Amino acid sequence: MESEKHKNYALPIIVMIFLFGMISFVTNLASPMGDILKYQFQVPNWMGTLGVFANFIAYAIMGYPAGNMLQKLGYKKTALIAIAVGFVGVGIQTLSGTAQSFGVYLLGAFIAGFSMCLLNTVVNPMLNKLGGGGNKGNQLIQAGGSFNSLCGTAVIILTGLLIPEGIKNAQISNVFPLMYAALAIFAFAFVVIALTKIPENEPAPEKKIKETSKYGPLSFRHFVLGSVAIFVYVGVEVGVPNILQKWLQNPDLNVLGDGVNVEAIAGSVAATYWLLMLVGRLLGAMVGSKVSARSMLTVVSSVGLLLTLTAMFIPEIPVNMPVFNGAEGFALVSVPLNALLVLVGLCTSVMWGGIFNLAVEGLGKYTEKASGIFMALVCGGGILPLLQNGIVDLAGGVGYLTSYWVIVVGAAYILFYAMVGSKNVNKDIPVD
Repeated sequence: MESEKHKNYALPIIVMIFLFGMISFVTNLASPMGDILKYQFQVPNWMGTLGVFANFIAYAIMGYPAGNMLQKLGYKKTALIAIAVGFVGVGIQTLSGTAQSFGVYLLGAFIAGFSMCLLNTVVNPMLNKLGGGGNKGNQLIQAGGSFNSLCGTAVIILTGLLIPEGIKNAQISNVFPLMYAALAIFAFAFVVIALTKIPENEPAPEKKIKETSKYGPLSFRHFVLGSVAIFVYVGVEVGVPNILQKWLQNPDLNVLGDGVNVEAIAGSVAATYWLLMLVGRLLGAMVGSKVSARSMLTVVSSVGLLLTLTAMFIPEIPVNMPVFNGAEGFALVSVPLNALLVLVGLCTSVMWGGIFNLAVEGLGKYTEKASGIFMALVCGGGILPLLQNGIVDLAGGVGYLTSYWVIVVGAAYILFYAMVGSKNVNKDIPVD
């Protein structure tokens, strides 16, 4: 009976992991798109980040309703709605290239953000549920995150390859192939999900539906602090490679020197961050059933904090790094030692699964609504990078490394959550 159960759950697990990749592909496209928009429309750094902001701020609006939708409609219907909305959002972004409109692009990014929020709301609790919660649930989320990182790595590298004429001359139309690929992914996923049997939660008895409770997800201190940790974490995850890529490819600073494909190298360095997230998540998936989420989160937040501080204050000493140098392929290229910031990807790789696992542990019947609130706080992925880019602008367009104080504060909070804030002090609240 048990083996049959696992056999039936194999396909839903694969589908959910596939959706994890879709989230990363569409979301990570917004960051390099911001660099293109900055120069195409001649706007400051912070405005170039508005695409990322629009994508993530949708989480703040849709997060809680998404949790209610999941509870009412179930996993499959919610996923199908999310995919359809995503197709529309990416379609509008594609049209913005033809219309040459910054506003149309932001509208498309905002609508795509609604889709990503809904998908995240479905994928995380579903993978946690299929894994049975606890360390096993965390392990499965890490496995899904690995595919997420792979797609994130691919989209950053491909964007750099599609603008060989230089970032100053790039247009939205240069990345149309990626837009078309995203549309195809959505269409394919819709068919797959529609034809896949997804296990749903058993509907609660009518009498229980009518019952009201004075408690909710926000009654749990560890969940409230965990929601803040997710807000901070997503901002850290997006901000580290976003600012690093902007710094390396800034034509006015000429950080990488002359005679190289700056966009391809900067994109490749940023993609290394996402690639290391893939490595970290694979490692996390292997040890996730043996090491507690709390221990794992404590270690990676500590190391991430130290790496960021080191990268901020070391001299810009040139070192060789294997990157993709456009038409020349992979080669050793001289980059500043500060680019060791990419190693932070190993640390952020397992933070999402760890924070989510700790925050919903012991919530019982409140888990679905908690997931919606959780998703609302993902808007930190748009707000913290916007703050970082604002710091760059305030420093006259040269304060890229200074802006990493935002990351330092974020990593310190996540460390606090792992060590103190994640403990469930509300075990007296009934959750059945």
